[in-house]
Order: sequence, then C-alpha cells, then structure tokens
Amino acid sequence: MPSQTLNAHGFLLYPNPRNQHRIVFEYHVFVPYPYAIIDIPAMDLVGKTSVYAACRESDKKMGQVVTFELEEDVARFEKRFTP
Repeated sequence: MPSQTLNAHGFLLYPNPRNQHRIVFEYHVFVPYPYAIIDIPAMDLVGKTSVYAACRESDKKMGQVVTFELEEDVARFEKRFTP
C-alpha cells in the first residue's frame, strides 16, 4: 500500500482530498493553524496551488502548508490570509 504522507520542504505532508492539483509546488508557506479554513478560490491567485496538513519536522509543530506554482502568489496569499 502506498504511503499516505509526503516529505517535502522540511515538512511531513498529509494530502488534502479537496486539492485540485495534487503536486507539491516549489514555493510554500507554513500556516501554524491546523484547523484554519484556507479559502484558496477567494485569494484570486494566478497559478496553481495545493494545501496540505503538515507537521514541521524541525519542531513537530502542526499546521498547514500551502504550495504555489508561482512566486508572486506567495505574497498575495500572505497579504490576504487571516486565520
């Protein structure tokens, strides 16, 4: 049986079944709120994104990782996201 988790960017990632794109993109943001609702369509992002439940490997902090295809979307997400 294949593993249900991924290791990327220093995180143990748990895929979200609601992801439209099941890819871990190059750019990412760690959100230290494991239960926050992240409304990706409301962010008006240009590129593709994916969201994962995550455990940061350095300190075992739980949260979510949002990965982005485009670097410009990182700044837009950080500006618009409120937990």
